Order: sequence, then structure tokens, then C-alpha cells
Amino acid sequence: MSFSEFQLLSVLAQELNMRKAAERLFVSQPALSQRLQSIEKQWGAQLFLRTQKGLVVTPAGEIVIQLANEILEKEEKVREAIRTLDSKVHGTLKIACATIVGQNWLPKVLKKFVEKYPYAKISLITGWSSEILRSIYEDEVHIGIVRGLNDWKSSKIHLFEDPLYLVDREIDSLEEVPAADRPFIQFKSDSNYYQEIMDWWHREFQTSPKQTIVVDQIETCKQMVFNGIGYAILPAITLNGAEIRHLHKIPLQGEHGEPLKRDTWLLGYDAAFELKQVRAFVEVVEEYIAARPHIL
Repeated sequence: MSFSEFQLLSVLAQELNMRKAAERLFVSQPALSQRLQSIEKQWGAQLFLRTQKGLVVTPAGEIVIQLANEILEKEEKVREAIRTLDSKVHGTLKIACATIVGQNWLPKVLKKFVEKYPYAKISLITGWSSEILRSIYEDEVHIGIVRGLNDWKSSKIHLFEDPLYLVDREIDSLEEVPAADRPFIQFKSDSNYYQEIMDWWHREFQTSPKQTIVVDQIETCKQMVFNGIGYAILPAITLNGAEIRHLHKIPLQGEHGEPLKRDTWLLGYDAAFELKQVRAFVEVVEEYIAARPHIL
């Protein structure tokens, strides 16, 4: 099989739709169908079942597609190695980033990166910090940006501290919280963040919230607070824009009176930090932080 045929199978497996795959591959559907039949003839097996709803991968197809993806991945790594010999920054920078950082901090850094290195490409995925760590362990990305404490043993760079606040339209001191007839709005998060908040809450109030609303995203939680539905504990990185002028922000303190905060880290394996595009990104990050030491 040729390299283009491996690409064809990989795209078909991703889309499971002839029309969408043809559009991505810049070929007509009849031409794509003909090429697929030729590939299946080479293997002596049907790789996809054609149904009214789209394509279904056969057991034989799973094996061949796995081979195709492995070859494509190896090809990309070889290309990256070759690009490091070039004076310009090429290649794809693969980043996995905690969602909250990807929404509020990272876009400003990436803007500077693409302006400075227009030949580089960016692949970005977001999720919880536990998911980011798994992506790095499984070698799906070059670097990850995670929140909170971690025991990463390879390369690690501290990006910023993010203070936590109790935020509400009505409550303006912690003393009002236990008696307040308002719901505490929580967003789903990594277990370590949730535990940190619960530990603080029980130290401060020795009781559970009277009423709780749980939402799936931090952005939903923030908008509910902005609209006066209840109060929440939010990191400073989310508290920007005109909406916060109407809110009370009460800083949280730890057991010994220190500000309660979340640390954000950039981390990855040492080998990844040797790639030219990763080194370039780290330089942009360091320049950005140096120019804005107190701005998230």
C-alpha cells in the first residue's frame, strides 16, 4: 500500500461517512469508493461495511486501520525530526490543556506564538487535568498544561498562581454564607480540586451547604452566578470582563491564613522539550509571563 492509501483508510475510519471523507481527501465519492475497493482487493478482505447510515469497520478493517495509524504516526515523528534540522520552526505543536486555562489564558499565548512562528501548526485538546496527564503518558501530545498539585518527575515549568474567591451578587462576607438562603453552585471538576474546596468549606463552616446546584461546566457555573442565581467558588482566571463589576469577590484563605490558590504547570517528557516547536513555545510562554507577572 502507498502512504496516501494509509491516509485514506485513517480518514475513512474517523469519518465513517464516504461524503465527509471524500471532502477531507479532496476527491470525488466515486473515486474514493473505487480506491477503497482496490485496497480491499489488495488485502483480500472487506474493511468497511456500507450501510444506509454510513460505514462500519469490520474486524479485518480494525487490524488494517491500526497499522495505517501506526505508520502515519511514525511518519509524523520522522518529519518532526527532520524539521528540527531546519533553521525555521516547523512541525505540529501538540498541546493538551486544562479546559479553564484553554478558555482564558492560553489563547493570548498562542496568538503570540503563531505571530512569531507562522510555519508551525498547533493541535490542541482540552479536558480535566487528569485527562491531560493521561494524554502525556500515552504520548498523544508533546506537552500538557495542568492545574493543581502533581508529582510529575520529568520537565515541569510553573506558569502562574490562581487565587480562589467566593463570588456572589448579594453575599459580601463569609459570615453571611451559613445563613444565606441561596444555593451554592458547583461545577464538576477533578477530584483533587473538589476535595480542596470541600476541605476549605468544612474548616470554615463545619457544616454542609444548605442547597447545592451542580453543573457540568465552569462556564455554566459562572454565568449562573453572574445572573444572580446563587454563589460559587471560582478561580481568578475566570473573573474578567464587565460582568464582575456587579459581583462581590471574597478571597479564600487556607488553614494558616495563606491565600487559597491553584497552581498551573506546563509539563512533558524531557525528549519533547528538545523539539524545536516545543522550545519555541516555552520561550513565548516565558516572555508572556515576564511581561505580565501579575496578569492571568
